[in-house]
Amino acid sequence: MKIVHTVAEWQQWCDETRLAKRTIGLVPTMGALHGGHVALIQAAKSHNDTVVLTIFVNPTQFSNSQDLENYPRPESADIAVADAAGVDLLVLPSVHEIWPVFPPPVNYQVGPLGERYEGADRPGHFTGVAQVVRRLVEITGECRAYFGEKDFQQVCVIREMVRTLDLDVEIQTIATVREENGLALASRNIRLSAEGKTRALSFSRALREVPEASAEEIELEARQRLEAAGVAVAYVTVVDSRSLQRVSAHYEGPARLLLAGEVDGVRLIDNGPVFIRSSHAVSN
Repeated sequence: MKIVHTVAEWQQWCDETRLAKRTIGLVPTMGALHGGHVALIQAAKSHNDTVVLTIFVNPTQFSNSQDLENYPRPESADIAVADAAGVDLLVLPSVHEIWPVFPPPVNYQVGPLGERYEGADRPGHFTGVAQVVRRLVEITGECRAYFGEKDFQQVCVIREMVRTLDLDVEIQTIATVREENGLALASRNIRLSAEGKTRALSFSRALREVPEASAEEIELEARQRLEAAGVAVAYVTVVDSRSLQRVSAHYEGPARLLLAGEVDGVRLIDNGPVFIRSSHAVSN
């Protein structure tokens, strides 16, 4: 595995790889690598000749300076995980390498997709996500980029940006990777106490045990499960999987249940598919 720290080295490696007619899979991360990241690397390896993994804690997507300061950065452990997983190029850039001018200018408006849910509770978050993903993709050049569905809203925002800007990248996603007990893997989990991890299991239980019912009934039951476990709920919403708009009372069919809340002061998110039965269905 080759490790680089500068944009120039990164671009040179990618240019030489494409000249050799080898395809590139890009896995953008903020480090604190876990099994979910390894699954992304494996997916990238299965579809491409080479894998580029970036580790960059992007300050533009944090609205809370304390959250940025507390974000885990276990660099030595991350290097070991990346090497064992078969990464070809590991990029560890500084803030100055990614953002020579800081703060960088906003060159893409995320619009409604990024203004609700996580975007509403974390102002500017998805603007920062869009900024950095665009930057990483433009540095890498033609590639496939891999993201996890645990950050479902993020995936929707990125897909829309790629379509709007016609970026030279193909977005690929993988299903949420979970521990055996159902807890969605996340870098922030290391900040949870043992009791907090137990309470956090209410997220996966709410998704696993969701009934086929109206959107309102599903939301109410999921919220009650989270609150009963001591989760400080941020939102519980059934949405259309493309627009992320809350489904209407008349809607019937597949949708997505989005969950967010705090445990031990750590913000957790999760989501999963649900099937909606219209609350206005007429029985024969």
